[in-house]
Amino acid sequence: MKIRPISGFPEWLPEQRIVEQKLLDEIRRNFELFGFRPVQTRVVEPLDRLTNNGSTDKEIYIVRRLHADPDEADDKLGLHFDLTVPFARYTLENRGQLVFPFKRYQIQKVWRGERPQEGRYREFYQADIDVIGQDRLPLCFDAEIPLLIHAVTSALPLPPVRVHVGHRKVLEGYYRGLGIDDITPVLRTVDKLAKIGPEAVAQVLVEEQGLDAQRAQRCLALSELRGGLEVIDAVRKLGVEHALLEEGLGELQEVMRAAAELPAGTVVADLGIARGFDYYTGTVYEAFLQGLESIGAVCSGGRYDNLADAGDNAKFPGVGVSLGVTRLLGPLFRREVIAPTRLTPTCVLVVLDKEDSRARSQAVASRLRARGIPTEVFHAAQKYGKQIKYADKLGIPFVWFPGGDDGTGEVRDIRSGEQTPAHADAWEPPSEDRWPQVRGRG
Repeated sequence: MKIRPISGFPEWLPEQRIVEQKLLDEIRRNFELFGFRPVQTRVVEPLDRLTNNGSTDKEIYIVRRLHADPDEADDKLGLHFDLTVPFARYTLENRGQLVFPFKRYQIQKVWRGERPQEGRYREFYQADIDVIGQDRLPLCFDAEIPLLIHAVTSALPLPPVRVHVGHRKVLEGYYRGLGIDDITPVLRTVDKLAKIGPEAVAQVLVEEQGLDAQRAQRCLALSELRGGLEVIDAVRKLGVEHALLEEGLGELQEVMRAAAELPAGTVVADLGIARGFDYYTGTVYEAFLQGLESIGAVCSGGRYDNLADAGDNAKFPGVGVSLGVTRLLGPLFRREVIAPTRLTPTCVLVVLDKEDSRARSQAVASRLRARGIPTEVFHAAQKYGKQIKYADKLGIPFVWFPGGDDGTGEVRDIRSGEQTPAHADAWEPPSEDRWPQVRGRG
């Protein structure tokens, strides 16, 4: 039977998995540098919770046992399509044991039943950060998000990332100022601007959302504004007035002022982004790799004031973003933009000169491993040339030739050919060679 890959469920080669794990480690380290704490939630949620916020019902994978009885309710569970909804539920369930504001990070796989395409998968890793407050959440956390995105992505061997910041209150207030009552479908239409273009958006606004041509064009005029702090004045010059609009402009201005410490152009105000999920209520973010904008946003999120509601007048507003790790890596692998320095974690290959001396080679390997040096022993007593060739194919930088039973021997850097005496209890590889590194290409 011919084996066929399942579309949308990527499986990386070992060297690609090395890159993925290195990036996950670096992401986790930077999240913790900003004071975020680790959380892991279950992979299933009740369907009524998954479908309660936003039009995501067609993206959810339902969980059901193969031999379930007809009256069992397993089909009322679904795999989570993001990490924000599960985190909101987790917060409510554990609120008595949490300290607020609660800063959490979460790195897990999620599942979406959408059509696979470049940068979009059905199963993928997300790395999320969220800050959730009790009753209120200061805007300083909204302002911190672009700084964190820049810090995390700058620590990775990636093309530069530009963060686009929008604001739902600005959009909603502006639309209400134009006399538009049904805001949600308009927001979702405007959010497709980058995908379908302004003419198509205007057509949908008129033909499907019932706007007249003039109001549709005024919606587009707002969505075309992007830049720095000057965007705030540009919105006011459009001549639309509403209290919610002014509130949103004030909040957007605070976020942009905080981003002024970053390199110019790293963060831009962009009123063409809205984010498709209904639960966003304020600041929204989308981050793109510069020069690879065609793959879509690699990091996105926003402010949600009403997602976690305990039903007892207690509110848990939050703000956060998701970094699509798999979505980011897939296009980079295809373009060969990122790669490890070798194809294996192994730093040292200990040769085997004859089967009778395997115990000596294993002893050397054990001594090196005890000091944190990734080491393997060649599997068969073959000519040294074949063993060195194996190391070369995998990029293993050092080959060890055992001497006596006391851990002495000689180690060769197969890149330079230099061979020197060494002892397994004292020899150290260069720090950059101990573990494979991840480097960008070009």
